[in-house]
Amino acid sequence: MKATREYTLEEMRAGAEAAVRVCMGLQPGERALILGDEGSSLISQALADAAGPIAAAVETYTLETFGTRPITAMPAALQAALERFQPHVSFYTASSRPGELKFRMAYMPAVMQANPDGARHGHMINITPPLMMQGMRVDYQRIYEVTMRVHGIVRNAAEIRVTNPKGTDLTASFDPAFNWIPCHGLYHEAGEWGNLPEGETFTSPRDVNGVLVADELGDYFSERYGILDTPVTFAVEKGRVVEIRCEDEILAEDVRSYIFGAENADRVGEFAIGTNIALTGLVGNLLQDEKFPGVHVAFGDPYGTQTGADWKSDHHVDVIPTQCTIYVDGERIMDKGVFAPEIVREGERDGD
Repeated sequence: MKATREYTLEEMRAGAEAAVRVCMGLQPGERALILGDEGSSLISQALADAAGPIAAAVETYTLETFGTRPITAMPAALQAALERFQPHVSFYTASSRPGELKFRMAYMPAVMQANPDGARHGHMINITPPLMMQGMRVDYQRIYEVTMRVHGIVRNAAEIRVTNPKGTDLTASFDPAFNWIPCHGLYHEAGEWGNLPEGETFTSPRDVNGVLVADELGDYFSERYGILDTPVTFAVEKGRVVEIRCEDEILAEDVRSYIFGAENADRVGEFAIGTNIALTGLVGNLLQDEKFPGVHVAFGDPYGTQTGADWKSDHHVDVIPTQCTIYVDGERIMDKGVFAPEIVREGERDGD
């Protein structure tokens, strides 16, 4: 049996400092709250240590103290803790469990609204020590620049087509009334949040048609399967999944149960482009891998409060193809996973 790597608190410090000081911009006198689980205690401690010298107060909790997992609804004791502490900055470091998405969707607005002046949130679901040592230790000013350039290109797009060597050929059209959200990793204003490690821009598409061949899946599939040994193929018509194929029939049935297991879980809710050019490959953890340069699509909830979509779902699962070629209104911005030179140029601070 392969020995499990033991990580140290010291190895987590640089990533935690980046999360606290750079990404969330914690200021002197602000309060920081960390909600994790027993498995993420080392990372939660590193975040608390990074916040301690700056914050007026830091509180750390584990999900297991609020009940037996999976936790599917907002615990009253946790709600009371939020209302009492009123954090300015919060982090979520727990792993995912089947059935907990509904809780997380309730927790997010609760923690961000607990402070009357508004809060900032770093969502780090399924964060692991390797991610703290990789994706959290990149140059987030650089990621900001690339993300904002891509956002500037796609925010008014009518159509985006993505292909890859494994058979992906997917075309999405977009509603100009919906928002493209730039997730650049620098969240310093009340009401802002992001999934750390960061680097993407996303929206909810108007329509999607074609085939998507995925090498990784989100929600609890990421922790359960990592990078897939056998890709999963989704056939999409008029924005909904009509067929799921995979050589691993057990995996295929697991995915079908999820996709067809809740209202609108078969509907394309998110279309995103990863912009973290510091990443060199997939690692088997969706939190970081969805930021890898390329496209990912999510079936289920469209994050309507951000995108403007007017429908909901209790499910949300991201799917990642690799080696993407991307055409935005006919113009190629990525070729087999490599952005066009004008997107990754250095030395300018592009924005909105």
